[in-house]
Amino acid sequence: MLKGKFGVQMMMLKGKVEELGAYETMRKIKDLGYRSVEVSQIPMTPENVAELKRASKDFDIEIAACSAALEPNMPGMPGETLATDFEKIVNDCKILNCNYLRIGMLPLHLMGNKDKIMEFIQKAEAMAEKLAEHGIELYYHNHHIEFEQYDGETLLDIMKNHTSKIGFELDVHWIHRGGENPVDVINRFENRISLIHLKDYRIGHLDVTEEDLKERQRFWAKFTNVIEFAEVGQGSLDFTAIIEAGLKSGAKYFLVEQDDTYGRDPFDCLQTSAEHLRKLGYADWF
Repeated sequence: MLKGKFGVQMMMLKGKVEELGAYETMRKIKDLGYRSVEVSQIPMTPENVAELKRASKDFDIEIAACSAALEPNMPGMPGETLATDFEKIVNDCKILNCNYLRIGMLPLHLMGNKDKIMEFIQKAEAMAEKLAEHGIELYYHNHHIEFEQYDGETLLDIMKNHTSKIGFELDVHWIHRGGENPVDVINRFENRISLIHLKDYRIGHLDVTEEDLKERQRFWAKFTNVIEFAEVGQGSLDFTAIIEAGLKSGAKYFLVEQDDTYGRDPFDCLQTSAEHLRKLGYADWF
């Protein structure tokens, strides 16, 4: 029977890597039962790369994907990019036995400008061809703004329909926040996905103070921003339908992520998500 693999998007553990180191963080991931990770927002220093490699071997955890910016997220922003550090990024992937690279988001200064976004996507398409020569596939991760419509077509669909080499890492929370059904989008992206981000969508508690009630704008900011990134099973998304659609559409890795844990220990959040996925009948995907 066809199976996927559950993993952890390590962006949510960047504080743990700073505190415990990459190796001990990976040990804890193993203890929670996860067998793959996506490395994001972890500095790819020689030490961290070596520790990730050692932990991957010792704990039998696959490095499913690494992250790379195509160009700086803001002009002049420091950090590695595929435009300037191509060989180093490819070498890190080779060291970690990783065949997937993902672009985490659009550069901030391009957001809202369709023409500039499409120029960026064409650069990403060319980079995907270049990476393919090294056996590495390039993916683009969505948020909600890619569901803005142009003549009845979402920006994300326009990106897909004007490319063939780059893949898409679909994030089900952000799809839902963008106003679409994650299952419908996953179905539309069949054969263009290998990676899916699993996080739930919930309405948090509205905490209104007397000060908030004195100023309508202040109240309204709280009122319209109560959406939370939830542990899998702690919100409203149908994960059985999402996972089955993902498998059918070609996804191999289903990576648990939570952009904010609201003060809760991220390891506890990952355990909650894992327990729910096991309850849904996917224990053998760990």
